[in-house]
Amino acid sequence: MAAVTTRSFIAFLLIASFGILFAGCGSASTPGNEEEFSFTAEDLARFRDLAKQADMAGSGTEVTSEAASGAVMDLTTGQKLPTEPPVLDLSLMKTYDAVRAGPGIASKDSYQVTNEFLNVRSSSNVTSSQLARLVRGDSVTVLEFVDAAWAKVRMTDNREGYLSQRYIAKIVSEEQLKKEKEAFAGQYYVNFGFVNVRKGADSDSEKLGELPGQAFVKPVSHDDNWARISFQGKEGYVAMQYLSPFLPNFLVRQNTFTLPILHYRLSQQGSLDALIRHLPKLKAEGVSFLTMDQFADLLLKQQEKDIRLPPKAVVIAVSDLTAQNVRTASDALTAAGVKATLFIPTKELGLSGITEKTLLTLLANGFDIESGGHTGDDLRSLTNAQVELELAQSRKLLEDYTHGQVRIVGYPEGGVNERVAQYAAQAGYLLGVGVAPDRTFQREQLLRLPSFLVSPTATDQEVITMVKGQ
Repeated sequence: MAAVTTRSFIAFLLIASFGILFAGCGSASTPGNEEEFSFTAEDLARFRDLAKQADMAGSGTEVTSEAASGAVMDLTTGQKLPTEPPVLDLSLMKTYDAVRAGPGIASKDSYQVTNEFLNVRSSSNVTSSQLARLVRGDSVTVLEFVDAAWAKVRMTDNREGYLSQRYIAKIVSEEQLKKEKEAFAGQYYVNFGFVNVRKGADSDSEKLGELPGQAFVKPVSHDDNWARISFQGKEGYVAMQYLSPFLPNFLVRQNTFTLPILHYRLSQQGSLDALIRHLPKLKAEGVSFLTMDQFADLLLKQQEKDIRLPPKAVVIAVSDLTAQNVRTASDALTAAGVKATLFIPTKELGLSGITEKTLLTLLANGFDIESGGHTGDDLRSLTNAQVELELAQSRKLLEDYTHGQVRIVGYPEGGVNERVAQYAAQAGYLLGVGVAPDRTFQREQLLRLPSFLVSPTATDQEVITMVKGQ
């Protein structure tokens, strides 16, 4: 018998394991959780459909008789298959954690690496031995700035070493920046290879010694030409032209955002009609339509420079999409010239559902495709294992179908709490969208973003009020 392709085999295992885990939940006797899931023959057919689609989307290898028979998917045989979540690319988790860390969370002397990588050395010179190699987003505690070039730091594993201070920055808010700068007021460094220290403020005065390049200098007083300093227990003078003010790097990062997310759930009858009705009014107000993916890109860019949201930015989020409504919704948004974020529940994927071709067409038309969970159940009511599998499975399936990166989850039913948000972070999501009537949020809330659940009966003025906050 021909072997099933690797992609096909993995897809079968993922989908089968997903089904098995939830099949066991339908008859759970836990008080208050009865009927939490009901795994039906229709569900089984959908999983088989997903498996066929995953196989066909592969390298073109013919589906083997074993795969076509659905034997791997026969959940009534008692065959034990893995129930672990799929393997995901989590290489950006550390970066995402750094993005979500607000300035107030970092300790007083905590700095982040701003370069792609940064060597930590045993002493403050480039020829000393390398102790560690840090990457962008890693945090260190600065114990002291040795000079303008080097900082002595403590790493997260408590080891101490030295690194180039030009490649680290302290994350601060606008409110913190002024106070941080005041701590370095009057601090200078030698901006030349060395500078002579003289007995008087005159280039012909007796030379007392010299200061090496990058050395710190804190003048007792100075004018435009000379600085009076303490030197080896005496007073001396150095030329101001060889001194520059010293400041470590500060990265001013926005901590409070105003970004109304208008959330339309198509399972609510009349929601699509309401969306079509509201869009022209929003455009007339001069709003700037942003997708969640564009917001994620902005957050990542803020790790390197201070950039802000465009004025009057608004996100249109659409959830509860199915094969029956996805075309109508995308056509309406396209006709209005609006690119929205579409939260796709991955149970709807498949040959008889939302196909790979449909998703790729949506992406080509500028829509943002993100996870709407898998089953559509409120994640707060699930066990830890179920939440983990839901979040990981939906991300994996969508990435396989779209051949791209999925960074955002729209929690089904808006169901998110601290536990669910934690599992979303572990599944490699940068952002998570819940339901809460607020247009303003803090950086620490990025996995629990508020959104306005727009009622099908909401008037134009009510929607404008959501956006403007009046």
